[in-house]
Amino acid sequence: MITYQFINALSDAAPQSHLIASATCTHLPETALVAEMRESASIADTRFGCAPFARITLLPDALWQDSLTEGLLTALRPLLASPVSPELILDVTNIDDVVLAQVLRFLFNQAHRLSDLKLKKTDESTVRLTHITALCLPEQQAKLEGIFRQQKAIAHGMVAARRLADIPPDRCTPQFVVEEAQKLCVAFPVLRCEVFDEKQIVEQSLGLLHAVGRGATCPPRLLAIHYDGVNDGPVRCYVGKGITFDTGGLWLKEGAGMYTMKYDMCGAANVLGLMLTAAELALPVRIMGVLALAENAIGPDAMQPGTVATACNGITVEINNTDAEGRLVLADAIAWASQRHPQARYIIDMATLTGAVVKALGYELSGLMTQDEPLRAALTLAGKQSGDEVWSLPLDARLKKQTDSAIADLCNTPTNNAAISASAAWLLHHFCPPTIPWAHLDISGTALWRENGRSVASGRPIPLLVEHLIGDI
Repeated sequence: MITYQFINALSDAAPQSHLIASATCTHLPETALVAEMRESASIADTRFGCAPFARITLLPDALWQDSLTEGLLTALRPLLASPVSPELILDVTNIDDVVLAQVLRFLFNQAHRLSDLKLKKTDESTVRLTHITALCLPEQQAKLEGIFRQQKAIAHGMVAARRLADIPPDRCTPQFVVEEAQKLCVAFPVLRCEVFDEKQIVEQSLGLLHAVGRGATCPPRLLAIHYDGVNDGPVRCYVGKGITFDTGGLWLKEGAGMYTMKYDMCGAANVLGLMLTAAELALPVRIMGVLALAENAIGPDAMQPGTVATACNGITVEINNTDAEGRLVLADAIAWASQRHPQARYIIDMATLTGAVVKALGYELSGLMTQDEPLRAALTLAGKQSGDEVWSLPLDARLKKQTDSAIADLCNTPTNNAAISASAAWLLHHFCPPTIPWAHLDISGTALWRENGRSVASGRPIPLLVEHLIGDI
């Protein structure tokens, strides 16, 4: 666990810490070294002659105000890839609030690395960040304490989601996700888990989830996590796609496209992380998180192109592409959530659903699709305030032809290969009653952090959703 404290003078900091400050920070010691470092137009960094610090890094003032391109984070990542000290001093005397939130989440997320999975021999003596000291002005401290507490709780949820998503798929099966979620939720008595196995999934008429999961030797699960921070009031529902591995089914992916498919359950993992954060912050709301868990595998019972399956709300879907399985499990889970809470405040689903959203928006923005304008505005604002932004894509009746089927109520993919992301959302909107506000987040670009050709789970969009939750109380 990474701890933190506040100081108003560098003399109160622990010796041999790594000091990171803006070039114009007035608290810096007036030494020849610091004066020379201040003259740099870019990053100034030294590990020599900087006692009592182990390292001093001065960063241009503009980075501390850059919430759009995450310039400060870009500078910090290589610095903390191999820390020289477990103690970090961070100058927060003149930093944008959104940038501070981004940086704190990054720092608290250092609590999890791939090496923590113990699957690779590593040097146990490697230095890890354990403590953050915030250098601030006395009048800033009260506000900062709230920010630090909130971002640490968000990071705890992100770490739980990231760790689960990073686990190899031969271990991280639907049942494994259920068991890990139950273990994590035990720490919060206010969280309650409800599990449906493969037989109960059939009994609940979750025909789409069953169709996706029936080809695997590891059967599907539906996990509902309930949080009652208050005794009454509307329930906020979150639904996550939890495909623990996606081969594409009989519509088999090619090898390179299959390599990262253990991360096709990031939506479900992030729902779990969100629930843990809400419980840690003791938010005065009622929430239900639904994790639709299945493995999309090849086997004698695998769904076939042309299969028609029926969702729990009675809508039939022609499965004309078995590699478009995420929208199937989401559709059933959305319908199930709406039946469970017909007076829900809203339903928000999240999924690594389409590669098309990455082509449209890149890796920095999550795709937002909704027909509810107040929910769109609230999520967009929360994205800006949290630094975990969304961008709206169209969703209206002009997409109707994209889901037309001659044999069923809907088909799961457009035959013209156009508007893939929006067409998926158009399919999903049929499964939430118009009386419940609903939004879809396509996080294919943002659910992973990509660097040097490698991908790891990012924990997004948990910051966005927590910001939205707090703003909606």
